[in-house]
Amino acid sequence: MVHLILVADDDPHIRDIICFALEKAGMKTAAARDGAEALRRFAEEAPDLVVLDIGMPEMDGLEVCRRIRKTSDAPILFLSARDEEIDRVIGLEIGGDDYVTKPFSPRELVARVHVILKRAQTGRPHEPSSLTRGDLVLDAGAHSATFGRRPVALTALEFAIVKTLLSRPNMVFSRDQILDSAYGGLVHVADRTIDSHVRNIRAKFAAAGCDNIVDTVHGVGFRIGHCGQTA
Repeated sequence: MVHLILVADDDPHIRDIICFALEKAGMKTAAARDGAEALRRFAEEAPDLVVLDIGMPEMDGLEVCRRIRKTSDAPILFLSARDEEIDRVIGLEIGGDDYVTKPFSPRELVARVHVILKRAQTGRPHEPSSLTRGDLVLDAGAHSATFGRRPVALTALEFAIVKTLLSRPNMVFSRDQILDSAYGGLVHVADRTIDSHVRNIRAKFAAAGCDNIVDTVHGVGFRIGHCGQTA
């Protein structure tokens, strides 16, 4: 399967560099010059992943992400010219899967895209088709999560984190262990990235009626909560 990547950036030089690197790695690309065109091309092309610049004219990348997330959980890799934590946290909390700061290495960007796409693939044959705990059901084959039969829309990374915790419900996972499992150990990601995703997971499940999807074990890490299960 050849993956289609939508590259949205207002700088034509950066667009060309990214598209060239992705195509050299065996992927197909589509390009957008601003946020409005990114949304139009996303609807037309249905890409497997979006490389999305935050600082675009017409409509910035954060707003594009918000609109995409209303209808799709397609993976999103943010680009930004500023290495500011607030941009990174907001981007992750509204549904981004990863974040790369300009200037960047095309090789690293391609590696991150590969990791995200691999993580977004449906369950493998040797994995159980579904995992349950209390009122939580995670279907790896359908890449779906429900709590009390209410669907919970998770990004690919959020799904991977919940699956990691749910796979060993009695284990407390350190941030490094979650990073290794969710990212495949192929790229460096800051600990705070996991905290941002956990906050987002908690907010989504709280909206579905689950207020203890992830427990924090201070000084150690995280484990799956009771999820409505009787103690």
